Amino acid sequence: MGHSSSPRKRAIDPLFEIKLDLGPKGSRESSRTLHRELKAAILDGRLTAGARLPATRKSAAFFGVSRNTAAEVYGRLVNEGHAVSRHGAGTFVANRMPSVPRAKGPAARETAAHRVNEFWLRPDVTAAMSFWRDRPEYPASGRKGASVDFRPAMVDSRLFPLDVFRRVSAKQLRGLERKPASYKSPQGNQGNFYLREAIIKHIAITRAVVCQADDILVTSGAQQAFDVLARALVTPHETVVALEDPGYPPMRVAFAAAGAKLAPVGVDAEGLIVEQLPSDVGVICVTPSHQFPLGITMSMRRRKALVQFARQHGAVIVEDDYDGEFRYEGSPMEALRTSQASDVVFYVGTFSKCMLSALRLGFIVAPPWAMRTLIAAKNCLDWHCSTPIQSAVAEFIGAGHLTRHVRKMRDIYKRRRQLLRESLQDKLGDWLEPIPSFYGMHVAATLTASVDLERVADELLEHSVKIHTLSRYFLGPQSRAGLVFGYGTVDLPDIRRGMSALRGVLQRRAPLASSKRAV
Repeated sequence: MGHSSSPRKRAIDPLFEIKLDLGPKGSRESSRTLHRELKAAILDGRLTAGARLPATRKSAAFFGVSRNTAAEVYGRLVNEGHAVSRHGAGTFVANRMPSVPRAKGPAARETAAHRVNEFWLRPDVTAAMSFWRDRPEYPASGRKGASVDFRPAMVDSRLFPLDVFRRVSAKQLRGLERKPASYKSPQGNQGNFYLREAIIKHIAITRAVVCQADDILVTSGAQQAFDVLARALVTPHETVVALEDPGYPPMRVAFAAAGAKLAPVGVDAEGLIVEQLPSDVGVICVTPSHQFPLGITMSMRRRKALVQFARQHGAVIVEDDYDGEFRYEGSPMEALRTSQASDVVFYVGTFSKCMLSALRLGFIVAPPWAMRTLIAAKNCLDWHCSTPIQSAVAEFIGAGHLTRHVRKMRDIYKRRRQLLRESLQDKLGDWLEPIPSFYGMHVAATLTASVDLERVADELLEHSVKIHTLSRYFLGPQSRAGLVFGYGTVDLPDIRRGMSALRGVLQRRAPLASSKRAV
């Protein structure tokens, strides 16, 4: 019985558009010249690692040399380690190449400083935009288990229904194949319209935000929302922007980059302290549902006072509702952006926490008087977000998948949160006091003992435990010390292991604290 074999796939010739100085056709130096030029292109990065070189049978068309000459040159590149040959596939640029030499020294740095905006080189800006990054962990020899990541605002992508989202995306792509999307404004293409309609239903039921499709501007995540708002609301060197202190570092960078004068404002048990707001403030940025990073929910009394202050002083409010879908205790607290406050509140939402951060989708619910300016600012940045992604997210919401996912994650996060709070109270009560919190994906605890938490965090890295101290979130003088415990990516066994490691470090660094209860 005969065997049938599938046709062998031919390698696709690369789009080789690199200019090589090969000299006249038929030159005796053609082999040496081709080798020199290809090697130079590899070393200077024009031919990148993994790039496929043209097939030798096409060498006459690409290089003006015979097949044998090209094969000889490729062989020399392989022997020198600049290329690799894969049987039946072709010759490729090697993956590991010597780094391209760069100019070094003070002169080079000084020249570069004159060519770029020095704002982005400032240490405070660099630290704020990379506040999630930590020093590398110590070598893992002798340790068991994976890393325990208590950093806040992290999302457990393992639990997201990627199979469902893949089917939804495929369906939307088939629709775009039949009716391709046109290149329009941020509120013009079909995927954006369906997403805005889906957002209306989602935030109405989960956050009591009532709006129309024309009130929504879709952005590439919350960070672009902050950037768009800063461009639209800030007059450089004039506008005063008040920010919660401690607060979310990347948000403040967006307004500082626009030329705002930043004013840190304290936070107490009721949220932002309205009495501390400067009288000339133009923009007030808050996280009222789940203050970042303390986790406090702004009281109703304080909310009313804040809206009243904004109206009296001609200011506007930017509400960052980054994880308001996840409530665990108490009665639902609606967003600050109610129908009564819709004229002064810009509501910023995101799908990074309730879905996936990799989607890079967020949105602004804005007063009608500001939308034209916001659209112009968005156009300047990227015109509009990806139509296939917007269409897929709209279908994911409309088909009820987001509701089911949020409900599932609420239960999971609730169990993680409960274990964290129990551990803080039962095992770490001599050093830390948890701050009451009813929403979100992290809890914070203030320090009640004398101990250097920066050194504690450094030592925890030796145990593969990543945790943030409150110090990195302050813009002004640090008013309190503590730790932030994110539970977005840690399972229950990880929490137990991490809290046990933290207790051990605290016992070594503040041994007297553990004996206080016995007195």
